[in-house]
Amino acid sequence: MAHPGLVVFDLDFTLWDCGGLWIDCTSHPLKRDDGGQVTDSEGRRFRLYEEALEILEELDSCGVPLGLASRTERPDWAEELLHLWALKDRFLYREIYPGSKVSHFNSLQRATNLGFDEMIFFDDEPRNIEEVSALGVHYHQVTSGVNLDLLRSVLKSFFEKN
Repeated sequence: MAHPGLVVFDLDFTLWDCGGLWIDCTSHPLKRDDGGQVTDSEGRRFRLYEEALEILEELDSCGVPLGLASRTERPDWAEELLHLWALKDRFLYREIYPGSKVSHFNSLQRATNLGFDEMIFFDDEPRNIEEVSALGVHYHQVTSGVNLDLLRSVLKSFFEKN
């Protein structure tokens, strides 16, 4: 296999930080200023992790399909933030709704016809990592947002395992 069949990201505390909160705990409406800074109605500053966009571009340039698996009570707010940062079109698959990551990955598996062992998943929460690892998904827990060193390490491990 030249590359993973699908690389999947969680959102909160994996690709972005919403002022120290999960997206569904922020205050709306969201707004983006002329400089691209996104804030909520209480002035919390939202940010993509420093290397997140570069990671998405690197994977895209290699032809790796991207997906999202995010557990949130406000999928509409997550979709809005993806739109404000012009990220929606980067993700071919988006599973953004409340519930277990097992449901998210079962939907991704049906949509892609890939085996779980062909997928890589990045998430910050141990409970989510435990759930998807039981499916056979190659996973990595993120502690301070995604970064390029982490991506390259996980890809290397994936190729060695496969």
